[in-house]
Amino acid sequence: MPKKTIVTILIILMVLFTGVLCVYLSFIKDSPFGEKRLKFGATYMNMNNPYFVKLNEGIKKTVESQNGKLIALDAQLEASKQISQVDDLIAQKVDVIFLNPVDWNGIKPALIAAKKAKIPVIVVDSPVFNDDLVDCTIVSQNYNAGVLCANDLVAKLKGKGNVVVIEHPTAKSAIQRIEGFEDTIKKYSEIKVVARESSNGQLELSMEVMDAIIKSNVNIDAVMCLNDPTALGVIAAFENTKKNDNVYIYGVDGAADALAMIGKGKLTATAAQFPDMIGKIAAETALKRLEGVKVDKYIDVPVELINKLNLVYP
Repeated sequence: MPKKTIVTILIILMVLFTGVLCVYLSFIKDSPFGEKRLKFGATYMNMNNPYFVKLNEGIKKTVESQNGKLIALDAQLEASKQISQVDDLIAQKVDVIFLNPVDWNGIKPALIAAKKAKIPVIVVDSPVFNDDLVDCTIVSQNYNAGVLCANDLVAKLKGKGNVVVIEHPTAKSAIQRIEGFEDTIKKYSEIKVVARESSNGQLELSMEVMDAIIKSNVNIDAVMCLNDPTALGVIAAFENTKKNDNVYIYGVDGAADALAMIGKGKLTATAAQFPDMIGKIAAETALKRLEGVKVDKYIDVPVELINKLNLVYP
């Protein structure tokens, strides 16, 4: 290669390097944390749910914009595993922990450990019982999600019918949704809950428990599900038994798969949440907390009922 060509290439590389360096230095200057590489930890109850994947993406995008690094962990619905994960994040000396609790009461030992280590905890999606041990809780209006589903169901049943409830009794977010639903339908004496089971928010388990309920030959007019994966499992159970005609099925999340089922007429409605927004708000709150800015103790994000009338595919 001619010497002149080599020199030209070196000059071009130097110009490119200088440009990249200038952009980086400008970024560092604009960041309130300077050159410090912030480290964040997150532990979710279950990452096989697309909802939590989106929530995590909302957090990750925001913290990375401030030169931060996110360590995301999946507790796989095991409370003891999640406590160990929090301990591990503390050992790694993260700056903030984002927590989506498997067990809203059982997570207390992890909260105490984080408090002792002086690491802020931002709770996302589902509250903890001991909220005095966390810095901020950011959730959807879970109770209202149940109310929205119930109001739609009452109108469709004209105030009379048999309802099945599929719940998740250790997650406060799920508890609140079912509370909102049942508080609404109890005003109508001719709407009765004829069966209730737990699915832990899992598609496979909800399909199993719904299949057993269907085989019990109880008359079913509607099914209220704590989330969309549960609703998809319920739909599968009805399809397996070919008994899904005229049964109203409700979910909560607004996941893409659920919207597709609404389009096909298999899911009646879902109370849509906005996980990417929750993630963004959570990350922004964490950054403010690290800057020493006072943050709100509780932030709730609105939900919206999606059915065939207002269905928009993502």
